[in-house]
Amino acid sequence: MQPGPAVGSASDLVATESLLSRYLAPVPRYTSYPTAPVWSERFGPGDLRSELRALGRIQERGLSVYVHVPFCRSLCHFCACNRVITQDEERPRHYLDAIETEIATVRRSVPGAPRIAQLHWGGGTPTHLQPEQIGRLHRVLTDAFPLGPEPEISIEIDPRVTRTDHLDALAECGFNRISMGVQDFDPVVQKAIHRIQAFPDTRELVEQCRARGMQSVNLDLIYGLPYQSVASFMRTLDAVLEIRPDRIALYSYAHVTWKARQQRSFERKHLPDAATKIAILIAAIERLLAAGYVHIGMDHFALPADELSRALALGSLRRNFMGYTTRAGLHVIAFGPSGISELPGGYAQSERDIDTWETTIRHGALATIRGHRLTPDDVERRWIISHIMCDGVVRAQAFQESFQKRLTDAYAPKLRRLAGFEADGLVEIGPTGSLHLTFPGRLLVRNVAAVFDAYLPEQTRPDRPVFSASV
Repeated sequence: MQPGPAVGSASDLVATESLLSRYLAPVPRYTSYPTAPVWSERFGPGDLRSELRALGRIQERGLSVYVHVPFCRSLCHFCACNRVITQDEERPRHYLDAIETEIATVRRSVPGAPRIAQLHWGGGTPTHLQPEQIGRLHRVLTDAFPLGPEPEISIEIDPRVTRTDHLDALAECGFNRISMGVQDFDPVVQKAIHRIQAFPDTRELVEQCRARGMQSVNLDLIYGLPYQSVASFMRTLDAVLEIRPDRIALYSYAHVTWKARQQRSFERKHLPDAATKIAILIAAIERLLAAGYVHIGMDHFALPADELSRALALGSLRRNFMGYTTRAGLHVIAFGPSGISELPGGYAQSERDIDTWETTIRHGALATIRGHRLTPDDVERRWIISHIMCDGVVRAQAFQESFQKRLTDAYAPKLRRLAGFEADGLVEIGPTGSLHLTFPGRLLVRNVAAVFDAYLPEQTRPDRPVFSASV
């Protein structure tokens, strides 16, 4: 069994369209296992310090560092991220003072001199910061944790607020990967989601990034937004393909009104029904495959020469809170409100509310509000789920070598539950328990991975939604 998906044909996509509606279900995206709803407030700052000290044993691999910059100038009505809507210039200044203190506090708990292999700034909108503030934060980070050789340095930017002096500052700091939100170029959709963003401005910004030597550009799209149709979304894709980004994220709109109350207005604005949404997805995938993009997994696509495509072919693709990554085996330290660290023994999340986070940090404490310490069972299931999500393959021999037990003995009930998936042509299961996702199965990878989730049954209560739909 080879890692990665087969390239889908038109007949694959036609057959898949009829399957997707049958498998619509709320399931996790598996940027971690166990997923965040399982974590406990009993895991606190002392537990995080203990995990940070354990990083001294793995310095040769380097670190992945995530920085959450929560500020946005205006609210996009589809967004369920942790963000602060503000035009107050003092708020970012206070944030920078606090995050400098947080970086120093964390650094004191990490032994040795680990170097950054991967650095990502997310948001919010990191380019809400002024260029000089971007330089200041970058210097503070890299003084505490120096960059290693050939680091991946990425940032999410908003074309509506990013100026050329922002790009100059990013280039000076060495940012080499840029991700831009687009969502949809249709003006009717843009008005409904409160995000007006002209195609010429986006194209020009991409050109300016490339002119400054930024080696990879990603564009985010969302299907399932108000007023979208297959025809309108194909026009957006035509525009995106004119830019020809190195990577494209094709996200399903997550209608999670229990987290983002402003989304309730969409219910009066012609949200596409399930059949239309699936039709948009299938048409988009067909268009991207025809344009030469590789389906990386779930909702990500990349050009064949991109690192993600190469990692998929080599079986070295991995997944963390930043999505798919080529830097396997790195532990993550997160800074900023709501930041999630992935450490040797588990996960830790910081306080989401920026004011509470700042107050805690200013007192020299860590702002951890919850986390999870991995059990041996968690480690096994995380291994299986990671290989499903990233490779589309679970090899029984590799599992046995890693855990000294046979897959068919340890997970026989789970493998039996996959019989229906196999009958529908989503997975192929070998006699030793090895499994391989087919092309249609890759589109329902979250559903397949969820079969191995020990915590999920307790979380799927209709009166208390937790996860977005799989498609």
